[in-house]
Amino acid sequence: MLRWFKQLDRILRGDATRLEQLQQGQIEFSVGGVVLVTVVLAMIYGVCMGAFAMIRTSGEAYMQLIASTVKFPLLFFLTLVVTFPSLYVFNALIGSRLSAGSALRLMTAAIGVMMAVAASLGPIVVFFSVSTTSYHFMSLLNVVACTVAGLLGLAFLLRTLHRLVLIQTYEEEKPYIPTNNTLPPESAPAPVEEQMDSTPQEKPLPASALDFMGPQPIPRVSRVFKTWVLVFALVGAQMSWILRPFIGNPAQPFTWFRERESNFFMAVFKALQSLLN
Repeated sequence: MLRWFKQLDRILRGDATRLEQLQQGQIEFSVGGVVLVTVVLAMIYGVCMGAFAMIRTSGEAYMQLIASTVKFPLLFFLTLVVTFPSLYVFNALIGSRLSAGSALRLMTAAIGVMMAVAASLGPIVVFFSVSTTSYHFMSLLNVVACTVAGLLGLAFLLRTLHRLVLIQTYEEEKPYIPTNNTLPPESAPAPVEEQMDSTPQEKPLPASALDFMGPQPIPRVSRVFKTWVLVFALVGAQMSWILRPFIGNPAQPFTWFRERESNFFMAVFKALQSLLN
């Protein structure tokens, strides 16, 4: 388990997404191990969400804690199932050679980043669960926490896709090299990383997984992937509405799922309106 946490740590620090690590067109890590760690982190945040019900409600409050712990990991993996086909098609449209397996591996890493951020915000959620009695405030606080986690995870996804497209572009533009090794060493092509930086002063590789590397994204590539990010965000938001409740309203009895009504965005607007009033 510890080595899988270390692999996720390498992803968070950007060590797994440097250009030299992406030469094979994918991020190298144990998919099963990172998925397990991701589920554990998601369950930790689920416990933090359910803490409000344990503190502020009576009766079957423990059931809300269990429900939140189970449903929060389910939220992101169901969103992945719904949106993954569109990611693969969008990826193919921009001419990327990223295979379906590699795209799924990349999405697994991105969700791992999301869950790591969410779990890190969990203690803040518990703190406010103890210090406030407002259900609407807690609802909005969890929306903000999940939004921050989602944005950072999707930013990681966009940056890594950008790097993969850059590698593919420069690999295709490499000059032809004879196989008889007749060229002197100084005439050999520079590594991909050096080709991407044509400025006289070379810059060190960025330490962050969220930094751009090389030139800015190709406009059409950027538009396509940003469109998909919007699709993922909308599906994730509505999926959370379908799987509610996550926090547990003290004024209502426990239930695993609420009746279908309205949508996520109307609920957020009403919660904000109730909080301000």
